[in-house]
Amino acid sequence: MNLKTLLSEIEYEVLQGAVDREITAVVNDSRKIIKDSLFLCIKGANFDGHSAAEEAFEKGAAALIVQEEVPGIRGKDITVIRVSDTRYAMAFVSAAWFSNPAKKLITIGVTGTKGKTTTTYLIKSMLEHAGHKTALMGTIETVIGDRHIPSANTTPESYTLQEYFAEMVREGCDCVVMEVSSQALMMHRTEGFVFDYGIFTNISPDHIGPNEHKDFEEYLFWKAKLFRQCRFGFLNGDDPNTKEILKNHTARVKTFGLGKENDLYAEDIRLERNGAKLGVRFEVCGTESFEAFIAMPGAFSVYNALSAVSVALHMKVPVETILTALKNASVKGRIEPVHVSDNFTLLIDYAHNAVALESLLTSLREYHPERIVCLFGCGGNRSKLRRFEMGEVSGNMADFTIITSDNPRDEDPDAILEDIETGIKKTEGKYVKIADRKEAIRYAIRHGRPGDVVVLAGKGHEDYQEIRGVKHPMDERVLISEILSEDPSSPGADAGERGGF
Repeated sequence: MNLKTLLSEIEYEVLQGAVDREITAVVNDSRKIIKDSLFLCIKGANFDGHSAAEEAFEKGAAALIVQEEVPGIRGKDITVIRVSDTRYAMAFVSAAWFSNPAKKLITIGVTGTKGKTTTTYLIKSMLEHAGHKTALMGTIETVIGDRHIPSANTTPESYTLQEYFAEMVREGCDCVVMEVSSQALMMHRTEGFVFDYGIFTNISPDHIGPNEHKDFEEYLFWKAKLFRQCRFGFLNGDDPNTKEILKNHTARVKTFGLGKENDLYAEDIRLERNGAKLGVRFEVCGTESFEAFIAMPGAFSVYNALSAVSVALHMKVPVETILTALKNASVKGRIEPVHVSDNFTLLIDYAHNAVALESLLTSLREYHPERIVCLFGCGGNRSKLRRFEMGEVSGNMADFTIITSDNPRDEDPDAILEDIETGIKKTEGKYVKIADRKEAIRYAIRHGRPGDVVVLAGKGHEDYQEIRGVKHPMDERVLISEILSEDPSSPGADAGERGGF
């Protein structure tokens, strides 16, 4: 493709060379430079692509895109294009390189602190039931047809994003629903196209730190960016920060929530428990009116449902199709039920900080279970404060806690358990420590009593355990299956034991 075509949507300055030349590849990794390629000099956290400018020339690159001068290749036979931000430029160049595939798709972006993953899967299910071939991209995976690609980032780098879009088009997809992180918006990964629909679920302080956002205001600012980059927006009208999110928005907007001032709202919310199954029934009101049931627990599931329903209705998905998708809702690692017994409920959830764990346990308490049993651990090489906080939350809100390992990484698993124990000792909560996660799960299953809700928190969709820099296969669903096959009578087998449990 001609370099001039690749640069057609960005402002640039030619420092040297010609723009009328053919490009064989677009790369931002110096290890992938080939003859006549275009190399984008990206300033990363650990490596500055500008330092590889001379290497690019030596490998035969045809052109560089830079945001600062690279004197080492001045006067050499290589085109140098300067832009204000190479990451921003890369998004547009990548879109052009893949012939702007997003224009051939209905693009749906979901942003927010919580609920993104569940909402994307709900929308995907609704659209597929309505006959749309729908791709998905998010925290867990990217799904294109039958291909499932594990995710490294919630939203991939712009080149990878456009590459996936192109593959979706080739596979015959007409829609894509994707999670859009604040980091992705801040780093311009989703530039180069306009979303057809944007969704805002909610926002609370998160992702604030040295390598993320400096404060909540910055976090809020970048979340809001989606609504300056979409044609139609659906927002949680009950969130107190929605007005701030909508500052300077350019989209047509509708809201959803529990308040009657929203365009679509829910009322008459009824929590339902049928044996080991938990769900919520509610009335959808406003622009449409019908009764719905979502097979996921908690009032927050109603918000997730409403966000998905808002988009589906706008896309003319029949109500019956929407109801079927909600009734069969299931998202890996997000309050995911795993059947082990008709007498008690076992759930797997990704809650891996105190805020998420508190929200989860609060929602489960509304079902008035006989007991809540919370099993969790904390990751190594991370803040000890999180361990103290999660221990305290579980001690206060669960009837019994099983402290176990998560991803110990380079730390001693027992030391992490002791930190969690420090937090739980601030409460009156009962607990036991079992470092081996499989044995901890076995203990939980064997001691489950009728009416209990047992939560395995922290791992969620993850299918590994990281120890000393090595990721070992470990899927909690597999562990549960192994436990049940090893001892078919294990669910509730030791429920009569007293002791701590």
